[in-house]
Amino acid sequence: MNPLSNISLSIVEDDTLILSSLKQIIQTSEGFNVVSCHTNAEEALMKLLTERPDVLLLDIDLPGISGIEAIPKLKKLQPELNIVMLTVHEGSDKVFSALRQGAVGYLVKGNHSKFLLNGIREVYEGGAPMSPSIARLVIASFKPSKKNILSERELEVLQKLSNGTNNKQIAEDLFVSTNTIKAHIKNIYNKLHVNSRAGAVSKAMRKGWI
Repeated sequence: MNPLSNISLSIVEDDTLILSSLKQIIQTSEGFNVVSCHTNAEEALMKLLTERPDVLLLDIDLPGISGIEAIPKLKKLQPELNIVMLTVHEGSDKVFSALRQGAVGYLVKGNHSKFLLNGIREVYEGGAPMSPSIARLVIASFKPSKKNILSERELEVLQKLSNGTNNKQIAEDLFVSTNTIKAHIKNIYNKLHVNSRAGAVSKAMRKGWI
């Protein structure tokens, strides 16, 4: 891609004031060209093949088809399209849903215009721009989770399993029956979505629980 050429953009945003502001910022900046603005995803889908922008700024909370639902539909029409989510949402669920569907960047509304323009250039050149708060969410997702879904007794049983202790010995150590230990182990398997001791221990260790 020629960095000196204009980057063509489409904007999909249902708030007309925000849409107007985005268009003003981008259109008056050197190296950018807003080819279209839409207030809903349906209209953008109808006109995408005619407009063929390099980058599409897409809001999440749109009337009708949501931004996340629109991503695969847009990518089907124009596979090479660079879709950047532009939103107020910083919740991990929506962030990862958008990225899984094919978005290549995620910028939070309200960022300085320079950050917005730099993000557009970055995605045009093959990068994956993200606002700092979004980047922190992504990085945090790779860290072992200290939050666990097991009860204290289940953790106790799992710790003993990790040491190679058999059911009978665990029962004696905890002053309960072997049937009670078997029930705890079954619950551990169900909660961790595993079907073996090795799988349960391995998953718990990865998450930093034991």
